[in-house]
Amino acid sequence: MENKYEIVIIGAGPAGLSAAIYAARTTRSVLVIERAMVGGQQSMTEHLENYPGTGKDPVSGIALAEKMQAQAEAQGAKFLFDEVKSIESNGSEKIVKTAYSGDIIANAVILATGRSPRKLNVAGEEKFIGRGVSFCATCDGAFYKDKKIAVIGGGNAAFEEAQYLTKFASEIILIHRRNEFRAEKIVIGRVKNNPKIKIMTPYVVESIEGENKVSSIIVKNVETAESKTIKVDGVFVYVGSDPNTDIFKDIVTIDKQGYVVADGKMRTIIPGIFAAGDMLNKHVWQVVTAVSDGAVSAISADEYLSELER
Repeated sequence: MENKYEIVIIGAGPAGLSAAIYAARTTRSVLVIERAMVGGQQSMTEHLENYPGTGKDPVSGIALAEKMQAQAEAQGAKFLFDEVKSIESNGSEKIVKTAYSGDIIANAVILATGRSPRKLNVAGEEKFIGRGVSFCATCDGAFYKDKKIAVIGGGNAAFEEAQYLTKFASEIILIHRRNEFRAEKIVIGRVKNNPKIKIMTPYVVESIEGENKVSSIIVKNVETAESKTIKVDGVFVYVGSDPNTDIFKDIVTIDKQGYVVADGKMRTIIPGIFAAGDMLNKHVWQVVTAVSDGAVSAISADEYLSELER
């Protein structure tokens, strides 16, 4: 593995993959560093129905990510699976420090580490992760064939994954803290019309119970303060996401909510470091907006490098 590239992209979600495609098309040397799996949170979605061009048959997030990676590689981008520990800026050079591959030198860096699922932070949640608590229906749904499960959340992710989980579970309880939902009306309609899904509002989860695995949850009505125990075999949590930006807080500006601050050209406060996708504080966090950010960041990085070369 070479240790010097013109553009290094950290993160291989839709923003990072889009940036890789556009950056590689400039014929510059491009490296994408990903710590986990290509596609990011996109890969946790079974059906992408609102991504332009997918047609009447929804594509899975994993399938789309694999196509995007192949497209980037066809243009010349390289991929490294490693964890970035920190970044240092040394004038026109950026030093990307990795856990296992040593230092990677870059002339420009694009940050695209996205967001991670937010936890409920209730008793039992941490204990039962992997033993009944999950944040990914496509990863773990098959383990709950003919089981009763709870889905927590009120946005598109919760509703779409509850619908997906009906392929396996015998019964699903969708629990949300408010009587109103953030999900799109078309998605809400499908869930309400599915006989396998029961909606419970306005309830919050107080604790997740069990011995070696999840056996029940305790929920509380936020209006009456009444608590009740519900027997379930699994809990799928979709209550939002938090930006993966902690490792960058000492080099770029991070806002109060933890998002990287960048301008319309995806430029951060440090020349040569750009940001794209869900790690930015935006009005809409969607695959299509992340892809747009990635394209803009790559074009801006190429313009930055061209200025240095003059």
